[in-house]
Amino acid sequence: MVASNQGTAMSQRSLAAVFALVLGLSAPALAEEVSGPVILVAKPELRDKLYGSSILVVTPLGGDQHVGFIVNRPSDTRLGMVFPEHGPSQKAIDPVYLGGPTGSQLIFAMVQRPDNPGGKSLAVMPGLYVAFDAAVVDRIIESEPDRARFMAGLVAWKPGELQAEIEAGAWYVLSPDPALVMRKPEGLWEELVRRSQQADNTI
Repeated sequence: MVASNQGTAMSQRSLAAVFALVLGLSAPALAEEVSGPVILVAKPELRDKLYGSSILVVTPLGGDQHVGFIVNRPSDTRLGMVFPEHGPSQKAIDPVYLGGPTGSQLIFAMVQRPDNPGGKSLAVMPGLYVAFDAAVVDRIIESEPDRARFMAGLVAWKPGELQAEIEAGAWYVLSPDPALVMRKPEGLWEELVRRSQQADNTI
């Protein structure tokens, strides 16, 4: 995983530089296992302050590079604290989630919907998009906050790195499921670990 220094304050700006960093990490490599969107569930053996007991949604960017978002790490920060002058943000009840260490000063809107919300949005799996344009994030806050999760930062993998982590036994790999990703986090990791262990035992 690629880490970056976490910002001391959250601000919204273009994500082009972040993706340029991700895409310029090293030469392309090939992988079969994670050629499409997946959900990663940390195995109990993965004892890491950030990634232990985590659930991530991950999508390939090409060249065996991947980007993902932790979906079960609510923070103590709310949108109204991040955008104090934006009226609709003051009404948001749910916390901002920690999506990952890279670009942690950026706010992303992950939204479950059948079509692209517009702007520079990334399809992380069918029916699930992540918006990072400030105007699109604002529009989601204003018009469909109940279908969205707002996150600070992302996770990025260099070519071959995610495949190596899976082969080393760090993650259970689940099929993409937008409804699962958007569920409340309480007890979800434990449920998915049990489900994955039961599936392993039937093989």
